[in-house]
Amino acid sequence: MSLPQILTPSIQKAIQALFDVTVDKIEFQTTRKEFEGDITMVIFPLLKVIKSNPAELGNKIGNYLVENVSEVARFNVVSGFLNIVISDSYYVNFFNGIRDNKKFGYVAANPDEKAVMVEYSSPNTNKPLHLGHVRNNLLGYSVAEILKASGKKVYKTQIINDRGIHICKSMLAWEKFGNGETPETSGLKGDKLVGKYYVEFDKAYKSEINGLIETGKTEEEAKKQAPIIIEAQDMLKKWEAGDEKVIDLWKKMNEWVYEGFATTYTNLGVNFDKYYYESNTYLLGKDVVQVGLDKGVFEKDPDGSVWIDLTDEGLDRKIVLRSDGTAVYMTQDIGTAIQRVKDMPDVGGMVYTVGNEQDYHFKVLFLILKKLGFDWASSLYHLSYGMVDLPSGKMKSREGTVVDADDLMQDMTDTAKQISEDLGKLDYYSDEEKAKLYKTIGLGALKYYILKVDPKKRILFNPAESVDFAGNTGPFIQYTYARIQSIIRKADFDFAAEIQIEELHEKEKELVKQIELFPEIIQNAAQNHSPALIANYTYDLVKEYNSFYQSVHILGEADLTKKIFRVQLSQKVAEIIKSAFELLGIEVPERM
Repeated sequence: MSLPQILTPSIQKAIQALFDVTVDKIEFQTTRKEFEGDITMVIFPLLKVIKSNPAELGNKIGNYLVENVSEVARFNVVSGFLNIVISDSYYVNFFNGIRDNKKFGYVAANPDEKAVMVEYSSPNTNKPLHLGHVRNNLLGYSVAEILKASGKKVYKTQIINDRGIHICKSMLAWEKFGNGETPETSGLKGDKLVGKYYVEFDKAYKSEINGLIETGKTEEEAKKQAPIIIEAQDMLKKWEAGDEKVIDLWKKMNEWVYEGFATTYTNLGVNFDKYYYESNTYLLGKDVVQVGLDKGVFEKDPDGSVWIDLTDEGLDRKIVLRSDGTAVYMTQDIGTAIQRVKDMPDVGGMVYTVGNEQDYHFKVLFLILKKLGFDWASSLYHLSYGMVDLPSGKMKSREGTVVDADDLMQDMTDTAKQISEDLGKLDYYSDEEKAKLYKTIGLGALKYYILKVDPKKRILFNPAESVDFAGNTGPFIQYTYARIQSIIRKADFDFAAEIQIEELHEKEKELVKQIELFPEIIQNAAQNHSPALIANYTYDLVKEYNSFYQSVHILGEADLTKKIFRVQLSQKVAEIIKSAFELLGIEVPERM
């Protein structure tokens, strides 16, 4: 039980005994650092039902708690706040109760609760994954892991955008300029090879546009009349008609991409339980349009197009079926959501990890599904996130100026290698151990730098800053974990026994208080779909541990009881660092 859970019934009993008043809710907050106390009760709300002044009210409740509640050692009242000091014995007993729990803070899934499906990545098969995809994947994977830790059953999924004009551009350019080049003959990963021809298409397209403009065409006319774009559009029509030659080329190039994606996902440390493909889902939802028309949710215009009017909801009219009977992305997303629940009947909610440029789309999607009467529609969430910028500016896929995900991960590993070698602490490592450590540090730096920021905020990604071994960075936290492992290895005595300490050092108490917060942090992070809460909690824990480490003797402590307790405390901090970083998809090294 948390402190608020322990104190609330005792305070309610105190108020009943002292003032003959029943209150349903007690408000707590963290005690301000300038005052003594471990938790603060806010007195002001009680003044509405009890005729008294804050100081008198606080003192009466405080005295009652000291006399009747073993966990309360003393108190002080400041204005309308009752600052409560909790006994050391409470913290020692709490620590002994959780010391052997390797999954402290995690909640087992309730088999009777509905599952949550988390969608992330969802790339196009015409180019490799880039820095923007990295943020998407890290967020989606971490939120899925946090939801699991909070007690949810979770499915991880993605929908692969494997059809459309953008795919045909890469296919056509490969046909025209590729000379039969393959991943094997080129030495390129499949996704990079296909991305190369997406860029080649754009170069050829721009050249043709400029040529047409020189003949007197307007830019708009030139864009429509360029032969290569007309060929790409014809290829798309052939794909939709099932042309065997086009379908075979499409399958071949997509397989190259999937193999490349798989390598990137493995290196990034993310995975999926189920895949959806747009080529299989783009016709879904059309049958729902008639259901919506029958229910009066949709309306048909004279030209045969079908719309939903959301002006009463502060939005606008949205088309769900064109006049020629073809679906739009909204229709497809409606159908895919419904299909997912059919595929997995235990799914009761979905999280869509998609950039904030799609905020409006998801407001409309969720509202339509609610109006269509799906009860699970109230449990849909758009994990909206800001873009990732670089010091050099924005990325553009068509122009080949994106930061490739594979290159970025390699650059981060190389940067970690350079810094580690400069620090000169790896003399006894084998080359294999060094390579593994460089990757662990480099990827840890990348992931932590991205995940410590609130998802909604835009990020300016600075690779060199992220690998700093000081401050709020992944390597700083990893280094603290490795330092604790060194302490544990050097502890040449049995520290497994339960210890009872009469009085805690101030730094010991503060560290236990920080540990106690972990379960609540997991629940808050799950509720807010925010890995940043986990990341920044871990940094606060590490700061508290380093303050403890610098203030007290651990292995050098003469008192064996204190020494054992401090090693146990260190070990627990390391376990929580590891658990928290697992939720972020980050590994921790045993040595650094």
